[in-house]
This record gives sequence, structure tokens and C-alpha cells, in this order.
Amino acid sequence: MRSDYWDQPAFETIRPRRLVSPLVFNSAHSGRIYPERFLAMTRLDHLSIRQSEDAWIDEIFARAPHLGAPLLRAHFPRAYLDVNREPWELDPAMFVEPLSDRFNTTSPRVAAGLGTLARVVAENKPIYRERLTLDDARMRIEGIYHPYHAALQKLLGEAMAAFGVALLIDCHSMPRITRTGDKAAPDIVLGDRYGTTCAPALIDLVETIFASAGLRVARNRPYAGGFATRSYGRPQHGVHALQIEISRHLYMNEVTLAKNDGFAAVVGIIDRLIFALIGLDLPSLVAGQAIPEKLAAE
Repeated sequence: MRSDYWDQPAFETIRPRRLVSPLVFNSAHSGRIYPERFLAMTRLDHLSIRQSEDAWIDEIFARAPHLGAPLLRAHFPRAYLDVNREPWELDPAMFVEPLSDRFNTTSPRVAAGLGTLARVVAENKPIYRERLTLDDARMRIEGIYHPYHAALQKLLGEAMAAFGVALLIDCHSMPRITRTGDKAAPDIVLGDRYGTTCAPALIDLVETIFASAGLRVARNRPYAGGFATRSYGRPQHGVHALQIEISRHLYMNEVTLAKNDGFAAVVGIIDRLIFALIGLDLPSLVAGQAIPEKLAAE
């Protein structure tokens, strides 16, 4: 089956002119190029299908390459393929053919309709008119998912080779969280898989930068970090990973996805964050802060 992205790149790596930092920025859910074939398969209108996007996050973090760190960004949308899942987390109900035991068909993400190929977008709206074929899944996973992760692994490997350490910043947005109980809803959620994927000094610093900008910050609840954070965050081996979720209401209209008056302010805060992280002596900062092997495996 010919790729839906045969005539354009499905993703791109934006590299700095000179690598000055062991940081790698990843925006896997901000893609907004919808293939015509995919749009013909969906029952949703053009705005509804976009509700699962981390819209504009790639633009919000766009300064990273100018400051000396690469940015990997998807052009394919999350509703089409989610690379922040295991490679074969698939819902049997979505496919014409039966799925064998080699597929992960029972994960909580699959049950929620949010596997590698999602069944629904926000508010539980079904995406497809008809069931898919396994050839379609293979085309997306073998043709885009695996090359995407190969590109991310390459960037982390280059950082390790140059600096002896690497830090993955996994960039996301989240729907506005409504206030619960006496606690104010967070504007930012930082995920390090409950202290297992990056050195404490790193998440402490990131929280301080956001808090000093007047934003409310939470850790690991409700987002502790997805597949990328969990898979690549290996502090005991020198690779740290931190997921950042930014509340969408800060910078856009959550219904129309149009940027709002807060967009420039959020970009400014992220620019300061990138500048601060790139300016760190990361090897010295994380020295002695590696997570013990036993804890990281839990």
C-alpha cells in the first residue's frame, strides 16, 4: 500500500546550525497535515477531527533549534497515527481481519479508543466510517511510526555522543482542567513517571521557571508521561526524559483552535525555559542524581 505521505514528509527534524546542548525537543502530536485518503475515511468534519491535536505546540517550541537544540515534529496528525503509544497497540474492533497475539489489544489506551491508530477523538467521537485493513495499519506503523522513533533515537544518540548525557523534552498540550476540590487547576503538568525518568534537579528547575511566570504547576497528575517518556527516560544510562503539558486555554480557543491573545506570552515563557535549559551544565547538574535501577524499573 502506498504511503499517504508519498508526496510530502510525514515528519521533520529541525536541526540547529551548531549543536550546543544535549537537549532534544519532540512534538509528536502537533501535526496538522491531513491526507485526503484519511479524510475520506472519517465521518468527522475538518474541525472535529482536529480536536485531538496538540495544536501549535511545534510553533510554541520553535525557538529550540535557533538556540542550539534539535526539534523533531510530526506533520501527520495524532488522529491518524499516535507515536506516543507502543507500535502495535490496536483495537480489534477497528479492523476487518482478526488480530493475532502479537498485537497489544488489551491496554487501557486501546480500551479508551486511543491506541496507535485511534478509534475516537476528543469527547469520544468515532473517527472512521468503516473498519480498516491491517495493510493500512502496517503502512502507518512500518512506514511512519518506526522511522519517527528511529529519528528520535538518532537525536538522543547524537546528544549522548557529544555530551555524555541527553535530555528529551516531550512537548504536549492538554485540555483545560477544571478545578477539583480546594486545589486550583494546573496550567502546566510535568511528567517524569513519578520520579523515574529524569533527575530531580531537572524537574525542579522546570517547575520553578513555570511557577515564576505565574503559572500553576502539577507533577504527574493527571499526566505522568506517555510511551516516549517511559521508553527513553533512563537516567541510570544518562538519558533523561520529561513530559510537559501546557493547558490549551492559555494560548488558543479550544473549540476553534485559533490562537488567542495569550499565545505570544506562552511562547515567551517557553523561550525562557529553552534558554535556561540549554544554558545548563547538564552533566554536572545530573551528576549523582541518577535514578537507581530498581526504582526506574518499577
